[in-house]
Amino acid sequence: AQKGPTLKLRPGMVFTVEPMINAGRPETRVRADRWTVCTADGKRSAQFEHTIAVTDGAPEILTAL
Repeated sequence: AQKGPTLKLRPGMVFTVEPMINAGRPETRVRADRWTVCTADGKRSAQFEHTIAVTDGAPEILTAL
C-alpha cells in the first residue's frame, strides 16, 4: 500500500474498504480508464468492498444492510 495524507474520520463521512486477494504478487496497476485495477503480474485476483459510514457512535457498515 502507498502512504498518503492522513485524515481524521468524522461523523457524516463515508468510505470504502476494498481488500484484494491475489494469486501472485501484491503489486497492482490502474488501467488507462482510471477505474480498472489489475495485478501487475497478470495473475488472478478477487476483490470485494464494504461501504462504511462514520457516526457519532459505532461505525455503520452500509453494505451489510
